[in-house]
Amino acid sequence: MNPISPLEQALHAARALVLADLVAGEVAEADVVSLVEESVVQRRWWIEQWPDGAPFVAGLVAQDVQDALLERYGRWPLCPVCGSGDPHALDIEPELGPDPHWVCSEAGVKVAAVGSLGTALGGPGASS
Repeated sequence: MNPISPLEQALHAARALVLADLVAGEVAEADVVSLVEESVVQRRWWIEQWPDGAPFVAGLVAQDVQDALLERYGRWPLCPVCGSGDPHALDIEPELGPDPHWVCSEAGVKVAAVGSLGTALGGPGASS
């Protein structure tokens, strides 16, 4: 049996992190999970072309899913920081880099690492 390649490990980790955020936001329906799978398939080609980009793949998959959700359902994830004004989505920073985080551009704050949105939304492990 062949060990899982580092590239496949990065893709599996990205999938798990984005799924954790979808579950935290209670939007992990089957059709939404399929958006994650579509992104992972597309990013597999990308990471094969540029193996050094493996640390960036979680942020890219999160952005892909966020973009697909915007087209089909609306903004996700909504900012849990700003209590007033129009609801707005969090952004991924860095757009292309390691250690991606969900940030509120309007308040200028990091909300949570990709995969840890549950703590920011009041899920398990959240401090209140």
